[in-house]
Amino acid sequence: MNGIYKSFLDTKRLRSALLTAFWLMLITFPIMVMKVNAVESIIIWRWENLVFIAVAGFIGTYLWQYLLDRQQRKSGVSGKLKMRFTEFRTNTFAKKGIRYPALAVIALLVVTYPLFSSLYNTSIMTTALIYVVLGLGLNIIIGLGGLLHLGYAAFFAVGAYTYAMLYKYFGLTFWPALPLGAIVAVVFGLLIGFPVLRLRGDYLAIVTLGFGEIVRIVLNNMGEITGGPDGISRIPRPDLFGMKLSLGPAMTVTYYVAVLLVLLTIFVVRRLEDSRIGRALEAMREDEVAAESMGIDIAKTKLITFAIGSAWAGFAGVLMAAKTTKVTPDSFGLMESVIVLCIVVLGGMGSIPGVLLGALVFKIVMEYFRVFAAYRMLIFGAVLIIMMVFRPGGFITKVRKSYRFGSSGENL
Repeated sequence: MNGIYKSFLDTKRLRSALLTAFWLMLITFPIMVMKVNAVESIIIWRWENLVFIAVAGFIGTYLWQYLLDRQQRKSGVSGKLKMRFTEFRTNTFAKKGIRYPALAVIALLVVTYPLFSSLYNTSIMTTALIYVVLGLGLNIIIGLGGLLHLGYAAFFAVGAYTYAMLYKYFGLTFWPALPLGAIVAVVFGLLIGFPVLRLRGDYLAIVTLGFGEIVRIVLNNMGEITGGPDGISRIPRPDLFGMKLSLGPAMTVTYYVAVLLVLLTIFVVRRLEDSRIGRALEAMREDEVAAESMGIDIAKTKLITFAIGSAWAGFAGVLMAAKTTKVTPDSFGLMESVIVLCIVVLGGMGSIPGVLLGALVFKIVMEYFRVFAAYRMLIFGAVLIIMMVFRPGGFITKVRKSYRFGSSGENL
């Protein structure tokens, strides 16, 4: 016990926390302590806020440094624990007696969810599933290809506006617009892919960020075609064999379409990982020069990456337009790209279960935290910092395939 107390009560850590609390009080003094009453021309001094800032700053800084020191001391032990947990997770779900019943329970819950849930909860879950598709699509570009993309919301907007304009000008309904939205998004993915073939890292991120903003501004300024800032409204929801549905059944159909789209995305991404293209993407992510020296066509691989990733954003855009029945340029700004990127990073880059969990947790929790609208982004930022410091691999780290040989030389 004495060793625990000594490790917790560290003099250097105490001095650092006191200094941080002092500077925090000094910086926030004009904002948190002084309040000007313009009507009576007096200053109201709120000294209790200063005490709160000092105590919170000291405790927060001390605990943060203590956790960092503890993580550094136990990095070897935590690494072994993570390896054991990964092996346990992999071996457990590799057993058919556990995997199949678990998948059956999950499938039953997914299929029956709209039957025992309210319309509001079904709508939230549909939005979360759409972001699962977006996260898995961006995961192809970032997690597999290693290309930092900060304008992914542009392809999301392309899919949504494709459906909106096809309905407005040609009267096309949801089902024919769904593949067309993906095709148009692929075309835009190739258009951005050609100029950035020689770029990587921060330069690629800046170009994709600029592309995302260009798409939003163009949609905003082409009022004659896109509706300008007001967007396009009264977009029909999915029908069922040509029959128009009321709000409740239409939302249920949209939910099931989102589920099927998630399943299709998972299947395609899994097949892509095990294919020759997937291996080329992973090689390009690790080292472009080495991959090119091994005979991989980097230019072709980058174009394929942008095309495949953009297709799923197009699918998700069409589905989102059908769900909300209205699209506006402001719905596809930089923040949307950041949200999808955070889903991929928080869930675990390259990990399908991680991205699935990250999207569901992020969208569902953030939706139910609307009561804390003034503070939820602050809370989200703090969670991001904590995750990146203490679990940089995300919720579920990608398990890379490995091969071992037994004593008899057989492959295990």
